Amino acid sequence: MTKILLIGKDGQLGQELQPFLTSMGSLVAVGRDTLDLSQPQIIEQIIEDIQPEWVINVAAYTAVDKAESEPELAMTINGIAPGILAKVCQQLDATLIHISTDYIFDGTQSHPYVETDITHPLGVYGQSKLAGEIAIQETQAKFAILRTAWVYGSGGTGNFVKTMLRLGKEREEIRVVSDQVGSPTWTGDLAQSIVQLMPLLNSQTYGIYHCTNSGVTSWYDFAIAIFEEAKLLGFPLKIERVIPITTPEYPTPASRPAYSVLSGKKLANVLGNHTPQWRQGLRKMLQELKP
Repeated sequence: MTKILLIGKDGQLGQELQPFLTSMGSLVAVGRDTLDLSQPQIIEQIIEDIQPEWVINVAAYTAVDKAESEPELAMTINGIAPGILAKVCQQLDATLIHISTDYIFDGTQSHPYVETDITHPLGVYGQSKLAGEIAIQETQAKFAILRTAWVYGSGGTGNFVKTMLRLGKEREEIRVVSDQVGSPTWTGDLAQSIVQLMPLLNSQTYGIYHCTNSGVTSWYDFAIAIFEEAKLLGFPLKIERVIPITTPEYPTPASRPAYSVLSGKKLANVLGNHTPQWRQGLRKMLQELKP
């Protein structure tokens, strides 16, 4: 039976993946208490003890703004640890699946980014994730790196959808940035794409992929959609007005790309199908949380 190691079992994507992976083989799912990526020196021994055929890393330092004041920690978890994972996978002849981000791009394009476009991260978080990608590629490991964006799921705590639902319950008016554009991605669809890709990986298909839900929106329009769909499902909301604001009106420690839409054509060609539209994913996630 195929042995699969999932790193980051307690995060929103890790929770989503576990039922899928359990049906695919013998799953060993670990959290930070067992395998802490901020302690790179322990990684090799733990993985060698498990002897997996697949290593799926969905653990990361994801606090985009906090990373600006904790660059060493972000770089250790996102930049150094993935390279060690890849080296161990190479030694064991295991395949590594690693999650990356749209924030490795600077957002100056006006058309969807493809996998070969030049990377230029604006902040520490993006820089650390790009360092992880490079570290993996510098090994001879079998790997797939999936860059995704604007991820949310019912298992998450601080994601945008859950934050909007909380604020919409507490306030009549909120202000949301309208000049940052991307593709919201539901963990259910992201998990489905990962498990569909796994049996298709071989010497011709290893590499980097972009994997988000289809379609494009702004944070402002995403917020509007969240409240529209939530009201239809009977969520208790006080919200009456969503006010669009510009990025300079909502300053943050980390700069973010204004346009970070990722083209999913390469992945669709391998899987034989496109990911669902982002609003469909939102609807499914809200149905899971339905009061």
